[in-house]
Amino acid sequence: MNLADYRRAARAWLIENASSDDHEAAQDDGVARAKQFMARLHDAGYSGITWPEQWGGQGLTQAEERAFAAEARDFTLPTYVFSIGLGMTGPTILDRGSDAQRARFLRPLLRGEEIWCQLFSEPGAGSDVASLQTRAVRDGARGEGWVVNGQKVWTSVAQHADWGLLLTRTDVDVPKHKGLTMFVVDMRHPGVTVRPLKDMTGRAHFNEIFFDDVPIPDEHRVGEVNDGWSVAVTTLLHERLSISAGVGMGGQKDNPASVEALRQAVDTTDPLVRDELVELHIRTRALALFNQRLAQETKAGIFPGARGSAAKLLLAELTLYQADLATRLTGPESVVGDHPLSHAISLAPAMALGGGTNEIMRNIIGDRVLNLPPEPRVDKTVPFKDLKVGTQG
Repeated sequence: MNLADYRRAARAWLIENASSDDHEAAQDDGVARAKQFMARLHDAGYSGITWPEQWGGQGLTQAEERAFAAEARDFTLPTYVFSIGLGMTGPTILDRGSDAQRARFLRPLLRGEEIWCQLFSEPGAGSDVASLQTRAVRDGARGEGWVVNGQKVWTSVAQHADWGLLLTRTDVDVPKHKGLTMFVVDMRHPGVTVRPLKDMTGRAHFNEIFFDDVPIPDEHRVGEVNDGWSVAVTTLLHERLSISAGVGMGGQKDNPASVEALRQAVDTTDPLVRDELVELHIRTRALALFNQRLAQETKAGIFPGARGSAAKLLLAELTLYQADLATRLTGPESVVGDHPLSHAISLAPAMALGGGTNEIMRNIIGDRVLNLPPEPRVDKTVPFKDLKVGTQG
């Protein structure tokens, strides 16, 4: 099938199958309906478009993936609950997992049968993830397994998740980056407690999670023991690329701060307003092209590295710019009550925090892209047990 026919077929399928519900409802409600949609999406050939057929994908090229994404922008897709799996944990399993893990987890993920979350941040380890204290210790009673105790926080979709990608500390006698191990954890285990965290929007977009003697079999370890940081770097790269590209976010049809939406809400006969909308279009298009380039390089085996942090920073700044512009153009009433923009504007600051703060992104870019001198860091050489990071246990 040539690309033009592929796009026509994709649009026809979306017209017949895509949700017409409100975008926020697609994000927060109707998980059963969302799972049914993902199954149809996969069976139609539009889930995991570039993932290998061996692991449940379609085995197609980025051209098809971009074509489908272009058509999907005009629709509201109930895929938010799968965004972590599609954009972060799934690609990590694909890159760093064993064949047994790929065979077990990837196809159910792509068909929406299982939901995933990512378990990195802790109350004392947010931007500095490597300072985490959740412990995984060998379980002598169960042979080769592990037992996990600790807490995670700011975890999206954990309340719906079947599985989580969990970063733990397995060695306190080495520097903090060298004593971490990554696991797949069963989020339905009785020892896992998920508590929603309400933000200023009144919604619970995040959760805190407690692990109390949660067993994990060794076959659910991703990568080598104490090599979890390198696996986490893979996840963080995918996280920043997927956030900036909007993977699993369900299209842009109902984004009230987009150029298209603002054109319908403001007086475009004013040349100053037109200038503002042109600037927003330029920034939006520049980010889209940058994301496209990074995606092409990744599929070609060229590791984008820290430039993924640049994409995430650009998105955070674009989101804040959109919110500020929308407020200025539509007036103060846009930030209160049931105005279509109020929720989008109140959520905008979170983009500068989730997936790494803007300050952390700038540090990474300066250090690893621009080759500027790094900040002095003694904690990279001192054993974790000797650092003053709460109670090490």
